[in-house]
Amino acid sequence: MGIVSPLGIGWDKFFDNLCAGKSGISRIEAFDVSTYPSKIAGQVKDFDPCQYLDKKEARRLPRFIQFAVAASKLAVADAKFDISSDPDRVGVIIGSGIGGIDFLEEQSSVLREKGVSKLSPFTVPYMICDMASGFTSILLGAKGPNSCVVTACATGTNAIGDSFKIIQRGAADVMLAGGTEAAICPIGVGSFCAARALSTSYNDAPEKASRPFDAGRDGFVIGEGSGVVVLEELEHANARGAKIYGEIIGYGMSGDANHITAPAPGGEGAVRAIMAALRDADVSGDHIDYINAHGTSTQLNDKFETMALKHVFGDQAHKLSISSNKSMIGHLLGAAGAVEFVATILTIINGIIPPTINYENKDPECDLDYTPNQSRKKNVNIALSESFGFGGHNAVVIAKKFEG
Repeated sequence: MGIVSPLGIGWDKFFDNLCAGKSGISRIEAFDVSTYPSKIAGQVKDFDPCQYLDKKEARRLPRFIQFAVAASKLAVADAKFDISSDPDRVGVIIGSGIGGIDFLEEQSSVLREKGVSKLSPFTVPYMICDMASGFTSILLGAKGPNSCVVTACATGTNAIGDSFKIIQRGAADVMLAGGTEAAICPIGVGSFCAARALSTSYNDAPEKASRPFDAGRDGFVIGEGSGVVVLEELEHANARGAKIYGEIIGYGMSGDANHITAPAPGGEGAVRAIMAALRDADVSGDHIDYINAHGTSTQLNDKFETMALKHVFGDQAHKLSISSNKSMIGHLLGAAGAVEFVATILTIINGIIPPTINYENKDPECDLDYTPNQSRKKNVNIALSESFGFGGHNAVVIAKKFEG
């Protein structure tokens, strides 16, 4: 597993800070936000791309690719896996919701101010989302299935689920899977402000802004980073003596067919994705011990996600442990599902459920156990991680404790 996040680089530091309830949200430093309604973000601090790329690449590549390469290298090193041993059987799916939006913004300014002759020849490859997968496969020599998922905020979860299915059907033995995002730039933040999607009430107290399921929530906080996992077929992993953190057992997805940004009323699309994942895993709702919620801190998502969980799990919903990592790292958009999947696996391994911080005011429509403000010890055997994206994309992955 590899993590680049607002709470640290590397999954150990990331999870320690999650369990401590530490916030990674702060005032935006990359550009002037004095005129922006929302002035805060979950920013990756102390990131040096030269630790993962040569100086020329580090200087030239857009941030979302830098993050993807860093997370991938961390994951491969953690897996102690030599890709060159059988590169044709190693694939990559690293998605991004927005891709090189910062690079496109920069080159748009060059075009306006200096003319077409001054545009970078890398404008197209560095703005398209698939280059995170493409460049990572080139750099690491992975020659198997190579693709890119772009399903907004469901991207990371879809990338992991799709990679799971690729291995399951025998098209690869190993997949590098995850998501990456670096949209904290003027057009990125400004566009979400224009959509009235971001929190605006806590600019002077950034650490309080992301408050999933709390009655005072007023929008999500944009974040950045990357999460990548090495998925491996069981016999292949055992043959090389790999350390196995957990097992994926189910994957479900659905489309709302409702609205370009608003979730389907009552979480109807989420219900179908969760049910599909449970069927794929061949487990009932009673077997789920923990849910890593999408939990964006927006009015409709948190309300409808709660309704969806009640619909699927019935009375069991009130017994489930639930939490939202976004309360501490913000919403990493296309990287969110992958980073949260790593947190889910770490929850299973450690038996510690990270909290949902800033849960201070009860919302009668959000009345489940969201693990408010303090982490909690609990034996977790099977956990579910869910992501829902603009466009009506819903993705759910179910993982369990490995008992091999």
